[in-house]
Amino acid sequence: MIVVGGGVGGMVAALLLARDGHDVRIYERLPRLGGKLAEHRRDGFTFSIGPSLLTLPGLFLDLGLPLDLVELDELCRYRFADGSTLSTCRDPDRTAEAVDRLAPGEGRNWRAFHRWAERCLDASTRTFFAGPPSGPVVEPPFRLAGRRPGERPAGPAGGRPSGALPRPRLGDLLAVAPGRTLHALAGRFFRDARLRQYVDRYATYAGSNPYRAPAALGCVPAIEHGDGGWYVRGGLPRLADALAAALDKAGVEIRLETEIAEVVADGERVGGVRTILGELVRADVVIVNADAASLYGRLLPDRARLRRIARLGLSSSAFLMLAAVEGRTEGLPHHSVVFSADYRREFGDIFHRRRPPEDPTVYIGCPAVTDATQAPAGAESWSMLVNVPAGDPGRWPTPPEAYAELVLDRLARRGHDLSGRLRFLDLLTPADLRDRYGTWGGAIYGGAYGDPFAPFRRPGNRGPRRGLYLVGGSAHPGGGLPLVAMGGRIVAALVRRDFPRSRPRPEEAGR
Repeated sequence: MIVVGGGVGGMVAALLLARDGHDVRIYERLPRLGGKLAEHRRDGFTFSIGPSLLTLPGLFLDLGLPLDLVELDELCRYRFADGSTLSTCRDPDRTAEAVDRLAPGEGRNWRAFHRWAERCLDASTRTFFAGPPSGPVVEPPFRLAGRRPGERPAGPAGGRPSGALPRPRLGDLLAVAPGRTLHALAGRFFRDARLRQYVDRYATYAGSNPYRAPAALGCVPAIEHGDGGWYVRGGLPRLADALAAALDKAGVEIRLETEIAEVVADGERVGGVRTILGELVRADVVIVNADAASLYGRLLPDRARLRRIARLGLSSSAFLMLAAVEGRTEGLPHHSVVFSADYRREFGDIFHRRRPPEDPTVYIGCPAVTDATQAPAGAESWSMLVNVPAGDPGRWPTPPEAYAELVLDRLARRGHDLSGRLRFLDLLTPADLRDRYGTWGGAIYGGAYGDPFAPFRRPGNRGPRRGLYLVGGSAHPGGGLPLVAMGGRIVAALVRRDFPRSRPRPEEAGR
């Protein structure tokens, strides 16, 4: 079987299927595996240009990966436009106390919000995270709350015996607040506008607009406070390195710098792939770990499916500013979010006016706070991310270099003045992400969650031909490290059902 694309979802599916005894080959266009789990290095500085926080680490530890994990006591520090701050940590009680300090009386409401998030997550693990939206559950629940990384898992689902499938409950649908937006959910729990903005922030985890995205995205705090937020020492791309080593040990053949031009198929089933150099490689199973729009627009053209994807609308993209900062910043946490003054206007800029926000919210990742290997002594590497519309930055009203100056000016006004401290500043735009990863317009998560029911309209994990499967951020269940890992598990389970291995590997014969 063939995996087209070596992102994390494809790597997980390939590893599980190879361990089942299938012969698996991965074709990756880039010179390394890991997809968006990548980094940028220059002059002794290392910058994350993809995920910078690991949640649900058991999804990877259960694969036997030797990860050197560091738990972050402070998950994130939020700075609001009025100068006030909110620090969240794994312990829900401490977070509730921090909420009370920010807005007296709201700590009780945050506890109620967190309890709702836990119920929503429980329902999601029994349904949405356990299988394709159009079919039965195929995998055990993925929630691993209560187990710290390093503890021995009790089974492949982190505590549930192997083979035991989740059982959806009658109340699961109501538990995810169907038909309600994330912003409406925030208004249900909080009076303080700053706390509503904090909840709205979770829509950006799916590249979406909180004023239209489903309330179910509010389950994220249950993940962060249940299993914590973790850093992989040496940078999160070491997770991709560990997966690559596991693939090699499992006998998966890796073809780097090899682009696939076509998924070969007739009207009923796949027959393999054709490389850009014209080589035909036969296979009964093809797992596409590429943007779904790229699959149906180029690899296996299908106008009807491409139109359905287009109707979802594109998720946001990212404007990345990679700053080599002289000196150390006192009190700076590993993760910060500096909020804009008008969130509704910001998302209107991104999704309606299709321009970079005039007053952007800025995410700051500074791994040197936790890991001295990420910057030279006496310096820091800052990865700053602004959510911007997917598409060509050549159409922006402000060139990227000038927009970077605007962002630095906004940060300076809100307590993060880098004047005179920059050794260099490297930029990555949506065009760079598009060209690097082949995503439509540089959209990070494929289609946006443009209404409360959009998650159920994302491309499914089974394709329109027998033997064709989709995995990755643009397919079910969505983007982000935990979700693409879940997608990899779902696809592996579907392949097991559809193509059971009938003969053992030669080394297994006679055991």
